[in-house]
Amino acid sequence: MFPSFSLRYAHLPSRMSAECAPTRVANPRLVAFNHALAEELGFDSTAFDATEAAEALSGNAPPDGSEPLAMAYAGHQFGNFVPRLGDGRALLLGEVINREGELRELQLKGAGRTPFSRGGDGRAPLGPVLREYLVSEAMHALGIPTTRALAAVTTGERVMRRLPEPGAVLTRVASSHLRVGTFQYFAARQDVEAIQLLADMAIERHYPHLAPLSGGGRYLALLEAVVARQAELVARWMGVGFIHGVMNTDNSTISGETLDYGPCAFMDAYDPLTVFSSIDERGRYAFSNQPHSAQWNLARFAETLLSLLDEDHDRAVALATDAIEAFPEHFEASFGAVKRGKLGLVRVEEGDETLAQELLDTMQAGHADYTLTFRRLADVFEEDGEARLVELFDTPEAIRAWLTRWRERLSREDADAATIAARLRATNPAVIPRNHQVEHALMAAADEDDYGPFEALLAAITRPFEAPEGEPDYTQPPQANERVLRTFCGT
Repeated sequence: MFPSFSLRYAHLPSRMSAECAPTRVANPRLVAFNHALAEELGFDSTAFDATEAAEALSGNAPPDGSEPLAMAYAGHQFGNFVPRLGDGRALLLGEVINREGELRELQLKGAGRTPFSRGGDGRAPLGPVLREYLVSEAMHALGIPTTRALAAVTTGERVMRRLPEPGAVLTRVASSHLRVGTFQYFAARQDVEAIQLLADMAIERHYPHLAPLSGGGRYLALLEAVVARQAELVARWMGVGFIHGVMNTDNSTISGETLDYGPCAFMDAYDPLTVFSSIDERGRYAFSNQPHSAQWNLARFAETLLSLLDEDHDRAVALATDAIEAFPEHFEASFGAVKRGKLGLVRVEEGDETLAQELLDTMQAGHADYTLTFRRLADVFEEDGEARLVELFDTPEAIRAWLTRWRERLSREDADAATIAARLRATNPAVIPRNHQVEHALMAAADEDDYGPFEALLAAITRPFEAPEGEPDYTQPPQANERVLRTFCGT
């Protein structure tokens, strides 16, 4: 059933990880399995067996050829450096080569204590496992680079968080789990050999076009590539109203994939200072702060590479500083393109950024829903469509005035109304994993062992650009009594 594993990370020097067997669980049950992803990864679908999958992906019987290990890493958590974090409840099984010839890592999250658990139980509650499954698959469907969910297995045991909750294990798939924090772990130990090994692995895995380069230029090019990719990633997050919630350096990937969906959430009414994470008490990772946070994390990455950039420390610092200071330009270019797309624009004009910002300001003043506003721009070309958009705003005159300016701008696009409407619907999702709908699905699963709401929501969010029919209406924002104001990490 399982494809063959390679063990490239396991074959790095032993100080880079810790071999660790998963802790057995009482009664594993497969409650979600991503058959489409399994097919991409080279699983033998004809040999699929749910019981075998549950045993393997709970950690009770790891797949043949895998060698579970916990990866070592450090990290800045809300600005405070912790020199030894590591996989405290996750185990890397190994890598598989998918049907496109690409390496993909399989990791069990919630598989028990490891040498990095720091007194924790190494377990994961069912709710956060299903949240990560839902949101990571939604992000993939939205076209945003992300880790993905292969399976969710319940353990038949309870884990204690605020209250006892059902336990579960998530199988996470990533192009790699290399993080800024991975580099920081070895930089804190002045282990230049390990940093160079990691940097070369990152180039091989994620930036193969840099492989012919040598010397300090090779690693400067890696830094520049990671800066550009992270800038684009955050721009794409913000295009769909996504708030990561815990942008610590140990959750900042070298690949440019979204990693860790603990307290993440999608914004409803537009407010750039929106925060959901219960542990982000000062709004460090609020919606509008995400670009700054990403640049700060990348500066920490640059610090780890200084010894590889140039033998002259001052010269290395200057090179790294130039690379990090290029972040805003990369971000503004990426976010500008995202916003033009969300407005149905292809041509680039000087006033486009102002037009986009005026809409955001109008949304904030009018308490309008972020996702629905952009989606309903396409309706303006239909009878009564403008009314459906205007009804989202507490300030109808302001949005009508903006629509006049937008239509005047569209008149300079080489496209008719039907083409522009099609562009808008292909860019602006109808469905996102709204917090209240996610919470409803998680509570039904955890409290009632009812996975119907989870499966229905999963089906809707993995077709985000299609307007769903029937009830519940997954396009709608929460009513006042449905609002979810805080999200929780699950650790």
